[in-house]
Amino acid sequence: MSLLRIYCSLREVPQRCQWALVGNGREAVAGEGPLAQLPQRAERVQLVLPASDVLITRARLPQSARRRSGAVLAYAVEDEIVGEPDANQVSWLGTTADTDVLAVADQHGLNAWHDALAAAGISGYEVHCEILMLPWIAGEWSLAWNGREGFVRTSELEGTATDCGDPASPPLSLRLMLDDAKTRGAAPASIAVYATAPDAQPEIAAWQRALGVALRLAGSWDWRTAPPEAGISLAQERARWRLPPGTLARLRPAAWIVGAALSVHALALVADWTRLASEQRSLRAHMVSRFRAAFPDAVAVADPALQMRRKLAEARHAAGQPDSGDFLPMIVSVAAALKQVPPGGLRVASYESGRMTLELAGVEDAGVRRIVARLLQAGLQVDKGATAAHAAARSGGGTVVITVRSS
Repeated sequence: MSLLRIYCSLREVPQRCQWALVGNGREAVAGEGPLAQLPQRAERVQLVLPASDVLITRARLPQSARRRSGAVLAYAVEDEIVGEPDANQVSWLGTTADTDVLAVADQHGLNAWHDALAAAGISGYEVHCEILMLPWIAGEWSLAWNGREGFVRTSELEGTATDCGDPASPPLSLRLMLDDAKTRGAAPASIAVYATAPDAQPEIAAWQRALGVALRLAGSWDWRTAPPEAGISLAQERARWRLPPGTLARLRPAAWIVGAALSVHALALVADWTRLASEQRSLRAHMVSRFRAAFPDAVAVADPALQMRRKLAEARHAAGQPDSGDFLPMIVSVAAALKQVPPGGLRVASYESGRMTLELAGVEDAGVRRIVARLLQAGLQVDKGATAAHAAARSGGGTVVITVRSS
């Protein structure tokens, strides 16, 4: 797998950069120049941030806040960063010694490099810090040194940049870090020194006397030739999904077929809707005609089905026959539906103009559903609004109101 590493400082304008192309079993190819000249088609891309551009610190976070990044975590280290929390990207690296390890980087600088790389045709990449790419073994610190300054990796997840020193005198910040580690009982047994520049060898004896810790020369180290699996990703910018070149041209015939099929389907829907509307108008006209034929004295016909039921009820009453909407037929059907209701379950039963309202108490939901089913089987209609009122009443005081009427 080919890997393109891009060394970028968040404090500089993203115009030029150092880069290295590694992988595929070949020696790394390094270069430097404008972003437009970066190698293309690398299977994996890493942005390598200098040690001075990343702050690695500890904090205690709730379990729910872990594995997040951005301003949410920035407020956890607000006292240790300069500027507003929203101006930094904070990534959760892991836990050590019951505390969380966070990496802080400048969000504005990351955005600037993101836009510049996108313009150069690179949109999917990982973000790494050179501190965590340095080799490290348990019980030992690793120091990268260029003869004047460098950075140190103190654990699997932690490290920091150092201040200046010289071949005869180690950096003051390294001394302070060792003193603090000794007070906590976490001092390393030794420090491995990696040279990052030619002739960047410190005077081992002088440094050991000043630091009080054994040092060993571990050879040279360069971020360009570090193994592909070295380091811990601080963030990952995923590439946006794009169609391969020529895909639209190949899909054009299929698009025409889909468009034609949708057009035919739309025309069929319009034709079917028009036919149904015509049948509805014809059926209503036939119902109006039948109603006027039966009741020629009617002034206006707004709802022929309802008006026909009312006229039929009047005719039955005039002939001395009961109608299904009368009280006696309805109460017989309702009584049959309520035969399994416990005593006192029916609190109120009221009747008015073919509509009966039942107020039940102490009836479970399953029992109410059975009552409604029996009422429907008896030919009565249950008001749909009553079921909604029923749910609201059940969640409130346990009273169910059901309204029924003749069909």
